[in-house]
Amino acid sequence: MPEIAFDRYYRFDEITNLLNEFASEFPNLVSVESIGKSHEGRDIWIATVTNKKTGSPLDKPAFWADGNIHASEVSASAAVLHLLNKVCTRYGKDEQITRVLDTRTLYLVPRLNPDGAEWSLESPPRVVRSSTRPYPYEEEDIEGLERSDLDGDGRILSMRIKDSNGPWKSCEAEPRILVRREPTDVGGTYYRLLPEGLLHNWDGVTLRPKRIQQGLDMNRNFPSGWRQEHEQFGAGPYPTSEPEIRAAVEAIVDRPNICGAVAFHTFSGVHLRPPSRYADDEMPSEDLWAFQKIGQVGTEMTGYPAISTYHEFRYHPKEVITGVFDDWMYEHQGVFPWITEIWSPQRQAGITDYKYIEWFREHPIEDDIKLLKWSDERLDGLGHIDWKAFTHPQLGEVEIGGWDAHFAFRNPPPQFLEAEISPLGDWIIWQALCSPKLELREVKIEPAGTAFRVRAIVQNVGWLPTNVTEKAKKNKLCRGVRAEISLNGQALSGAGESAPTWLHGGKLRQDAGQLVGRNHVSAGGFGYQFNDTSDVAVFEWVVSSGEYSIVIEHERAGKISAQIVCA
Repeated sequence: MPEIAFDRYYRFDEITNLLNEFASEFPNLVSVESIGKSHEGRDIWIATVTNKKTGSPLDKPAFWADGNIHASEVSASAAVLHLLNKVCTRYGKDEQITRVLDTRTLYLVPRLNPDGAEWSLESPPRVVRSSTRPYPYEEEDIEGLERSDLDGDGRILSMRIKDSNGPWKSCEAEPRILVRREPTDVGGTYYRLLPEGLLHNWDGVTLRPKRIQQGLDMNRNFPSGWRQEHEQFGAGPYPTSEPEIRAAVEAIVDRPNICGAVAFHTFSGVHLRPPSRYADDEMPSEDLWAFQKIGQVGTEMTGYPAISTYHEFRYHPKEVITGVFDDWMYEHQGVFPWITEIWSPQRQAGITDYKYIEWFREHPIEDDIKLLKWSDERLDGLGHIDWKAFTHPQLGEVEIGGWDAHFAFRNPPPQFLEAEISPLGDWIIWQALCSPKLELREVKIEPAGTAFRVRAIVQNVGWLPTNVTEKAKKNKLCRGVRAEISLNGQALSGAGESAPTWLHGGKLRQDAGQLVGRNHVSAGGFGYQFNDTSDVAVFEWVVSSGEYSIVIEHERAGKISAQIVCA
């Protein structure tokens, strides 16, 4: 068995070895391959997980999960690995897991951004938003403050400097905490806050941050709604310009059986759904209702609220984000995607009634005190570090301390990791089982004079329709259910040739369009329900005697093959 623990974070080589161990230990369930190379040349691994004995991965409905597109969000990788470990070790023991691997395929990409994650796992960490590629300029900024570990404790904290015009002061109730200076405050001790670090080419007066050379945000580089740098910071020079994003996009397009997706991020402890740049009333109502149902179950299973990115998770009320994964998956692929932001320090500290983004702009001091108590009691004081004097080589006497956001906020501290990520995989398994699924109900063979009438009846037994979303149906993002009959051992006619002599009625290849699922059924009967058979398709042929193959397929709902004898 692969030796995997979820009380630590893994480096790239360790993840590579773990994936190969899973493929070796569970050869009938797991295959591992590279979908591309990162900027620095590391493989971007994908694990394809399904029971190979029940069919090819592409012939089953599928679900995609990835993590760690943002460099420092390493618990996202852990969540994908935890799901992989859960389905492999519980297959044959857990009914839901067994069913999902027998009938569906999981595509799991633990670390979409291996370069940035390697930087974030160094000590002290080098934290960038996404890729390690310089952008938008090759040259480094030659001025400003660069974050660095001045006191050698392996952390990059904050520096507070006494300044009569500083915007911060010590909290009376808890002096370790800094609070904002009131508009009319004078005559006290005030501070200016800076990240721990050194200044480049300092003029002795003005302070500004050194521009981070690696300015990409790869979750702005997807094709849907992509905008240039002056409108959307970090979006790259063109859609899918970054090798990691191009690899993901190509991998998803090459797997048209994908019906849904979760991309793991940190932090906030929420499930985010699209759209990101327009209001809910501009999307098909049927899709909104399905999103809401899936999100409701997600909240019940994980404790994370399911919310709208546009309505509840904007970084600024006058701005939207574009070029993001979930918008692209919904708008261009026509499936139901989610962004799951792992971990909420606020919730851990007992702060439950807060707005995710707005909280950072405005919240009561009582929240800070609760967080400090949580750090003291649950993190052994490692979340907030007491201020200590330090002689800065440029600024003179400063104090270093404050919140260690990289340890306590950005990801769950290791001792909390497994409890936080374990329920997330259960929701993915549930979503995968919601996908459309074709089942062959019956093949009827009846004499028709000297020939035979063949009727193949197929049904969508999944909760979602074969098209998955109304967006996919309206925008024709996937084909309908198709059926084809062939005489065993005889190729279909080519160009310029007549129809085969054994076919007396019906077309060789037939299209039945899309089949509904059960997601449209409203609550309560009240005598008004009429559940018609729009979930069923019937294909008919009249053929001569012989042995035939029937193939019925839908790129999202799966593929069925049947052998029949007409005699």
